[in-house]
Amino acid sequence: MLDTIFSACSSLALLGWGLLLFLPRQRHACLVAGLGIPLAIAVVYAVLIALYFGRSEGGFATLAGVARLFQNPALLLAGWVHYLAFDLFIGAWETRDAQHHGVPHLLVVPCLLLTFMLGPIGLLTYVAIRSWRSGTRPLAA
Repeated sequence: MLDTIFSACSSLALLGWGLLLFLPRQRHACLVAGLGIPLAIAVVYAVLIALYFGRSEGGFATLAGVARLFQNPALLLAGWVHYLAFDLFIGAWETRDAQHHGVPHLLVVPCLLLTFMLGPIGLLTYVAIRSWRSGTRPLAA
């Protein structure tokens, strides 16, 4: 069952990334990719946490505790879907923000790929490109 959940959530996230990469200006693409899919995956995450979090050793206070926590396959899956949801949410924000600031989508595509594969590095890259391209400070609206 956990493998099925892994495959379903991963496929759903890939659908969202495809929308962001190939249909960024479609009216509902960012809404589906940036809110609908992450929320669906968040429900899976919440269920996994509710069912399995109290049943595992470990915790978040130390690296060793996190390692013990993720020895439980269900909680490892929860960690994975956590990344899927948040990285996709950030990718959709990058897409919307780039449109708002006039950053060409071709410059955003590498950022999206990096966000998909390496999360924070993609976000850093996007913020740097946006700042360079639009002449705004990284945290400016």
